[in-house]
Amino acid sequence: MNDEAAQGPGGQGRIVLHTYWRSSAAYRVRIGLHLKGLSWEPQPVHLVRDGGEQHHDGYRALNPQQLVPTLLHRGQVLTQSMAILEYLDELFPAKPLMPADPAGRARVRGLAQLVSCDIHPLNNLRVMQYLERQLQVPVDARTQWTLHWMAEGLAAMESLLAASTATGTFCHGDHPGLADACLIPQLYNAHRFGLELTPYPTLRRIEAACLDLEAFDAARPENQTDAA
Repeated sequence: MNDEAAQGPGGQGRIVLHTYWRSSAAYRVRIGLHLKGLSWEPQPVHLVRDGGEQHHDGYRALNPQQLVPTLLHRGQVLTQSMAILEYLDELFPAKPLMPADPAGRARVRGLAQLVSCDIHPLNNLRVMQYLERQLQVPVDARTQWTLHWMAEGLAAMESLLAASTATGTFCHGDHPGLADACLIPQLYNAHRFGLELTPYPTLRRIEAACLDLEAFDAARPENQTDAA
C-alpha cells in the first residue's frame, strides 16, 4: 500500500516520519505530532551505523540533504523540521502549535528559530564530524565549541523569555507549541554535553512543565523504537 493511498484515523492520511532517536530536528517533529494527536509511523534512519544510513543511495534520493527528518504524507516528501511542523499546523489546525495573532506568531517563530537556526546547526552531527575528521580538532576543543554556542544561544533565549509578559507556563502562554518543541530537544543536548543550566531558571521551569506532559514524554529519545 503506498503512502498516499493509506489512510490514518479520521482520514488524516498515512504519516511516515524518517527519524533518528537522538536527532534534535526529528525530536522536534515527534513532539509536534504528539501535541497534535496525530497517528504516525517511525522509519528509523541510523545516522552513525554503516557510515550513516542517511548517506545511502535510497535515502539520498528521498532527501538530497541527507538529513533527518523527512516526512511522507499524501504523496508529499517534506524536509526541514520547521517547514514540517508548520505544514502539520496548517493542515491540522486543531491543537495549534502557533498563536492566532500575527505578533504572537512572529514571537514564537523567533524563539523557535533561535534554536533551530542559531544554536543547533553549530553542534549538529555533520558539523562535529567535519571538525573531527577533516579539521582534526581535538575532542576537548570540539566539546568547548559545542558548549560555547549552546550557552550563548540559551542565555539569549533565557533573557527573551524572562523579560516578556507573553511567557507563561510554556514559552508562549499556557499551552505548549512550536517554541517549546524546539527548546526541549536543545536542552536534551545541553544535558547530554554537560552544560551547566543553573543560569537559565526560566528554561528549566519550562522544561519541567513540558516533560510532565505525555506528548513530550512519548517523544523523548530514550522512548523511541530505535534508541540505542
